[in-house]
This record gives sequence, C-alpha cells and structure tokens, in this order.
Amino acid sequence: MSQHSMKHEQDGVSVYRQFIDGQWTDGHGESLDVTNPATGAVVGRLNLSTSNDAQDALEAADRAFESWRRTTAKHRADLLFKLVDLLHDDTERLANLITAEQGKPLTEARADVGMCADLIRFAAENTRRIEGDIVPADDPNEQIWIQKVPHGVVAGITAWNFPAALIGRKLGPALAAGNTIVLKPSEETPLTAMEVVELARQAGIPDGVINLVNGHGQDVGNHLVTSNITQLVSMTGSVRGGREIAKAAAPHLKIVRLELGGKAPFIVMDDADMERAVEAAIVSRFSNNGQVCTCNERMYVHAGIYDTFLDRFKQRVDELKVGDPLKHEDVDLGPKISSGELDKVHDMVQRAIKAGATLETGGQRLTGGEYDEGFYYAPTVLTGVQNDMEIMQEEIFGPVVPIMKVDSFEQAIDYANVSEYGLSAYLFTNDVKRLMNTVHDLDFGEIYVNRGGGESVQGFHKGYRNSGIGGEDGKYGLEAYVKNKTMYVHF
Repeated sequence: MSQHSMKHEQDGVSVYRQFIDGQWTDGHGESLDVTNPATGAVVGRLNLSTSNDAQDALEAADRAFESWRRTTAKHRADLLFKLVDLLHDDTERLANLITAEQGKPLTEARADVGMCADLIRFAAENTRRIEGDIVPADDPNEQIWIQKVPHGVVAGITAWNFPAALIGRKLGPALAAGNTIVLKPSEETPLTAMEVVELARQAGIPDGVINLVNGHGQDVGNHLVTSNITQLVSMTGSVRGGREIAKAAAPHLKIVRLELGGKAPFIVMDDADMERAVEAAIVSRFSNNGQVCTCNERMYVHAGIYDTFLDRFKQRVDELKVGDPLKHEDVDLGPKISSGELDKVHDMVQRAIKAGATLETGGQRLTGGEYDEGFYYAPTVLTGVQNDMEIMQEEIFGPVVPIMKVDSFEQAIDYANVSEYGLSAYLFTNDVKRLMNTVHDLDFGEIYVNRGGGESVQGFHKGYRNSGIGGEDGKYGLEAYVKNKTMYVHF
C-alpha cells in the first residue's frame, strides 16, 4: 500500500491514517469507529495516534520549520491558493462527508467547506501584509527594527462542530506566517480534517509543514501542549478542555490561545424589525442544531412586544423540519452529535422545568421511524425563566432556547452581562442611542446588530471571560501567529 494513501478499505469500511512528514501512516493506538449520528452507521475507522506518534509529528514539523520560514511570502501564498482551489473543486464530496460524520444539513456543510476555503484565502492574501516597523533611535547612527517572525511549531487542536472551517482557521494563518503545524482534530469528527490535509499535500505544501494526528486529549493532546517543540497552542473547544490545556501549558510558559464556549444573549427591543428579529433568532439558535459557540443561547425580549414576538417565534420553531440530512436535503436540523450530548440537553430542559420554567414547545427526544436510528431532539422553547437559572447561565449547545421578558434596554443589558461567558451577543434595535450605548455597556467580544450570527474572515473572533484567551481571524488573528523581534542596528 502506498505511503501516499490516506485510507484503505477493510471489510467495506474506509480506514483512515495519520499524516506525518508527508506520509500517511497507521497510528499505533486503539481502533476507533467514526459513526453517523443520524443513523449509527460507521462512516470511517482509524487507529488512533499515540503520544509517540505525536512526538514524531512534532519532530517532523520542527525539521520542516527552518526551510518553510525562509520561503517567500508569495510562495507560501501561492501554495495556499492552490489548496483553496482544491477545496472549492471538492466542496460537494467534503460536504457529504461532514454531514455523514457530524450531522449538519448539507447546505450548512457546504458553508463549512466554504468557510474553510475563505479563511485560508484570507491568510494567503495577507502573507505579504505581515509588516514590521522602523522606529527612530536615540543614537543618530542607529536604527531600531521591529520585525514579525514566526513562532515555530504550532499545535492546532479543533472541536467537532465545524470539521472543515476550524481546520482552515488554524492551518491558514499558521502557514501564512511561516510556522509549521501539527493538527489534532476532534476524535468525534476527524475524517474531514484528514481530507483537507490530503488536499494540502496535493497542493504541493512541503513535507512536514502540515502534520495530523488523531487521539484523545489526555494522551495526544497533552503531549502536543507540553512538548518543548511546540511554541504556540491554538485550541477551539470546551471551557473544560481549555482549562486543562492552560493548566498543562502553564509550567512550560507556553503561548496559548483558546476559543471556548459561549452563552450569547439575544436582545430584542420594542422598536426592532419584528420579522427580521424572529428569523435571525431562528437561524442563530437552530443552525447546526444549536451546536455553535456563537449561537443565540438566551433571549431577552422587551415587554412591549413580548407576546407578539413569542407567538411568531413559536410558530416558526414549530415549522422547523428535523431529520436525516443525507436522506432529506430540505431538513432544518439534523441529529445531535452523540447520545451523551442529547442526554445532556434533555437533562438541562428537565431541570429548568423543575425550577419553574414553562415548556412552550418541544422538550423531548424525537422517536419513531428514522428518529430511532439517531440522536434527534425537538426544537424547544422555554418561558417563565429567571436570569439566575442554570438554563440562562450554562451553555446548552443544543436546539433549546429560553426566553425572558424585560422592561427596558438597561435591564436587558444588565441581565446579558451576568454571565461567565463573553463571546457573542445579539441586539435588535433601531435606536441609535441604544446602539451607541451598547458599544460601551454590552461586555462581549463579538456583537451582531440587527442581523443573525456568522462571523466574517476579515473580522476578529474574540471572547471575554470564560469564552477564551486571544482571538482569531482577520489581521488581528493573523498577528497571533507571529512574534516581534527588535533589532538595534548601529551603523
């Protein structure tokens, strides 16, 4: 079997491999089946990597770093552009794989691939915009040069909810800045990541510049974080996972950038465009089955429009179609990623009801027919909640939304800011005074005004508090992948 073969067939199942130093090789850990959450069918199989495999990947990245960092910015950009073209050409196949291993509707899976390509394109476009400074010196025969240089080997650890886009978010800027990278995708959805890396190999990116290992965080992930070779850790995942990475990195004084969970407030004032707010609330809550860190997680609706808004919102929720996205392309929601995630969401709903919340619609696992094969949950709306309830404070990460009535803009802002999270927030108003006050008063890193969610690659994806450290995307995100070097040059 060729070392350039990413996978082989075994008993009718595609068996995927790890990618180290330009070669696809078998991991040395236990076997793992990746299953379709809509049906339980095996989508692919892999032998997990071990810490020894992770070490091999790090050493390969370290060897490749010196030559890669010395390539011109234009050359790095040209290779990344080739990868972008391959991603666009392969969108449909990749989208079907994303839906099979993660469960999102095909339209959203295509957008996932598109976001991956756009993130890499932005990085490629900006390789020649990584600029330093010449600073006036105190000595007349001296100049001070501040240069931007790559860190070295980057560990890129990604979550399961966006199998393609999160790989692009790490890979693109890391390589554009002259770093090499070792990727570790989630073991829940690793297959798309390997397909993206294979396209990178086909694009001509040199051996060792990109490496990929699969495995559990406590083994492979921990080794990537604690190794002396790793210079920067960029992770997208849960708050719990982020804390574990920060703890493991602390003794080594590693640079760590974490994009973690969210509990986005969705504020609707009495002067809002009602239909626009309702549609944005639907999309921002139920896209990807609510499994998005920037999702509408809790709603604050002004008392003057509350009843009308709730009626229209419930009507739209009840119209949502749930099903297997590979059987029904018109579904709005697919399955939850796993039975554990489904149970977690249902338990939160039950605890909210016990604490006094009113169940308006949903609130149960969907059963019968094809629903029995996967992890489906009914789109759910809760009212009668209080701001200190668990359902209003802890991330749900599922198709459930609590709605609370507020009497004023100031009350909505106060309630919204009572949170351990600080990633995204939403505001619907046509009052300029309220909008301008939001700039100062709403304490979140990313605010969507009169629109649904979805960040742009040229923006800055940044959370406060437990939502993370650092930030990604745009020129500010690219800066995370370089460090400043100051040279005092006497002549």
